[in-house]
Amino acid sequence: VQLQASGGGLVQAGGSLRLSCAASGRTFSTTMGWFRQAPGKEREFVAARFRSGSSTHYADSVKGRFTISGDNAKNTVYLQMNSLKPEDTAVYYCAADNRLILSSIRDYTQYDYWGQGTLVTVSS
Repeated sequence: VQLQASGGGLVQAGGSLRLSCAASGRTFSTTMGWFRQAPGKEREFVAARFRSGSSTHYADSVKGRFTISGDNAKNTVYLQMNSLKPEDTAVYYCAADNRLILSSIRDYTQYDYWGQGTLVTVSS
């Protein structure tokens, strides 16, 4: 599976951005997730779309502000980010795996495939 992420940029606090992640290759029953990593911090879970959309999951810090969605026909997952805060500033990575169980979707070490990362900067 190859992943191509896009959509990052600079936005003011309170603004919105939409990230996209296009997958190619073997994507049947794929779980796709978004993680982020701020400078000097560990990579953290943001959101995931389990097994091609059977369920969605969010970190508490983004719940109610971010929405993960997908288009299975296009093998693409989106992360709509609203009400952005300066603390959302990070490099955002999409990840995918074809074998994850639900209890593992928040653990970045469990994903086999990664996109290149896209920078999101939220100014105050």
